[in-house]
Amino acid sequence: MITPLQVVLLVLIAGSIVFYIACALTTYQFFTAPQLISSSYPQGVALLPPSGVSIMVPIRGLDEAAWENWSAFCKQDYPRYEVLFGVVDLDDPAISMLEKLVELFPDRVRLFTGLTPRGINHKDSTLSHLLEKAQYDVIIFADSDVQVRPDYIQTVTAPLADPKIGLVTCAFVAHNPRFLGAALASLGRCCDFIPSALVAQKLDRGLKFAIGATIATRKSTLANFGGLHLDRIGSDYNLGKRAAQAGYQVKLSHWVLESDTGRETLRQLFQRELRWSRTIRFNRGAIYYTVIFCYGVVFCIPLLLLSEFADWSIAVTIFTFTVRYLQAFIAALSMDCPKLLRWVWVLPLRDGLSLGVWAIGAFGRGVYWRGRKLKIEGDGIIKPWAQ
Repeated sequence: MITPLQVVLLVLIAGSIVFYIACALTTYQFFTAPQLISSSYPQGVALLPPSGVSIMVPIRGLDEAAWENWSAFCKQDYPRYEVLFGVVDLDDPAISMLEKLVELFPDRVRLFTGLTPRGINHKDSTLSHLLEKAQYDVIIFADSDVQVRPDYIQTVTAPLADPKIGLVTCAFVAHNPRFLGAALASLGRCCDFIPSALVAQKLDRGLKFAIGATIATRKSTLANFGGLHLDRIGSDYNLGKRAAQAGYQVKLSHWVLESDTGRETLRQLFQRELRWSRTIRFNRGAIYYTVIFCYGVVFCIPLLLLSEFADWSIAVTIFTFTVRYLQAFIAALSMDCPKLLRWVWVLPLRDGLSLGVWAIGAFGRGVYWRGRKLKIEGDGIIKPWAQ
């Protein structure tokens, strides 16, 4: 006889199977659809913005592959652009490397150091300084740990030719992670985050958030939906939310950026994803708790134990694992990450970690961000954690 707890687990597993299938379908549809520049222009027509482009990159410390990442911003196949790097701490070890970039690209790179924090969110504070220095109306906010191709500017700014599109954003994965921590991070992004974002885009009839790896917009458009907020957690997420509320379309690029976390530890991975989890909770409200229907693989384990490995529970488990792995394969291949498939054997561990992060993220207000412990209040305002 099936117990009430087993029924609950079966409901959660059934919901997860529906979620896996929805993720597989939306991922495949999105990445195989014709990549139109905009709804107003035919496919294949690349329209340059009327003026140049300013790329703004806030820097703190030296990430793995920092030189490759930062120099790639300076080698764009684009007629007119500038790259602005901003650093808060005058003792930051990144400064010497950035000074070499200025020497190599003196007409393209500008470096600003000792930027006094204007708010608790040091990243957006640095961007606010750089925004004041930017020469051009078309702007790109870019994270320091992504690596871009020479057509980066053209790809992410071209959709802005459509006046209805107010913001373009890019997701990111490690296409070929070398270590366990990076593999777990990449599996989470490739098999969970990006597919679930595409499902949300379908359900919400448009993307309602942005991703901090890259945000392309215009200064004038940014001002129309409230500009940068310097005391908010997940400000990139919130930028997209406010752009959509202001009536603009937020476009997710088909291009998935390269971002490898290198030798990141499981503890660092957990702290970052817990911060993201609580960011989503404070920005999405009750919708956050529906994510419980995303962990069918994990719920199969207690179902097997409670049923004493009954034939029906084994069948449910095999079916759930099969659907989940098919969804993961579709996601990895759709995003051109075939080498990530070497790590699919850790997918159950990835799902267990995700469930733990979600459960802990459902409570509490504390987050760790770049060595600082902060407290979230209201709808995402951050303050220093009181000692």
